Amino acid sequence: MKLIATLIAASLFAHASLAASPVEVDRIVAVVNSEVITKAELRQRVEQVTRQLSRQGTPLPPSDVLERQVLERQIIERLQIQLAGETSLRVDDVTLERALGRIADNNKLSMTDFRKALEKDGITWERFREEVRNEILLGRVREREVESRIVVSDAEVNNFLSHPENVVGQAEYNLAHILFRAPEGASPEQLARLRAKAEDVAARIARGEAFDKLAASYSDAPDALSGGNIGWRSAERLPGLFAEAVANLRPGEVTPILRSAAGFHLVKMIERKGGSQGVPPAQVQQTHARHILIKTSEVVSDADAKRRLIDLRERVVQGGASFADLARQHSADISAAKGGDLGWIYPGDTVPDFEQAMDALKPGELSQPVKSPFGWHLILVEERRVQDVSDDRKRAAARNALRERKSDEAYQDWLRQLRDRAYVEYRLEDK
Repeated sequence: MKLIATLIAASLFAHASLAASPVEVDRIVAVVNSEVITKAELRQRVEQVTRQLSRQGTPLPPSDVLERQVLERQIIERLQIQLAGETSLRVDDVTLERALGRIADNNKLSMTDFRKALEKDGITWERFREEVRNEILLGRVREREVESRIVVSDAEVNNFLSHPENVVGQAEYNLAHILFRAPEGASPEQLARLRAKAEDVAARIARGEAFDKLAASYSDAPDALSGGNIGWRSAERLPGLFAEAVANLRPGEVTPILRSAAGFHLVKMIERKGGSQGVPPAQVQQTHARHILIKTSEVVSDADAKRRLIDLRERVVQGGASFADLARQHSADISAAKGGDLGWIYPGDTVPDFEQAMDALKPGELSQPVKSPFGWHLILVEERRVQDVSDDRKRAAARNALRERKSDEAYQDWLRQLRDRAYVEYRLEDK
């Protein structure tokens, strides 16, 4: 799980030094609807972002610029969290603990060692828990408010597949960008000022200033404080405006100023790979598998679920019991009615833990109990085959790519509207 710095500490007093020197009392730096952001909260976040940028090797912007950028990110996050609270969207402790466990596992650390590593980095366990809880919450807000409302029509899929540049296996780009967000219903004067700002930043890039530093200073995108890095994207998963603009860029080059409904953009090509034309149809290995799923809960522990599957496995291997019959009787998955049959599975169709265990099996082989985010599984591989990606699969991939492309654009537009509707009062300059 990608960790974002979502620190919303409720401290209203600065830590007092034992020294006799004067101590600054905490104060309000922004009012966001009916809530406030304090100087202590802002300072805490700035310190964390500074450490993050330093580790990445990203040049730091001037302290006052960084402070304003961080405050604006806090405002955007606070608005989304307020919306979640108003609509009773919550993250329960069970979900949070599972997420924390996965993060520790991904770092190959026990929970105890993971906590020690955080504290060594100056982050308390309580703060980190709130970071992760808010990260999950922000993801759920985006899913409910944006992604669940995206519709991709058959006509859009047909049009997408008619363009060769959208064929799976074409170019992939590692990009960074700077967004100059335009307010909803911006006047011509506002747009002119915003474009002038974009032109000034573009000129500074042309003179050799670091793109990532300028992104951290000026971008209005959520990824600004990571130097504007978007990461690797295949051409078909980029917004159409970006995909067309970067197609002929070489690494290190930056697009001209791009205009979209969200505002103005500058996009930098960091790396690129692929892009050869006339590639043959993709050959993929499919696996026909069955499984039995035992879900864990407050009643069924990990140990209980694993023990039940060991018993079921013994009944198949030693007793000759039918795997399909046992799946119908014991599996908590929707596939139970079909004897646990999952059909033909493509790479990426299942979660990594399941796929890795399944791929290690030979046809006819039965796994040991396998843990995934859904619970514990027994996996039986029936057979395998290698074939070209089917038309249905191509259409499904195209639909997913279009959904992702629309999601990014819709999320930026939704954030802009959320920000423009809110009451925000800056008090950063108050003394």
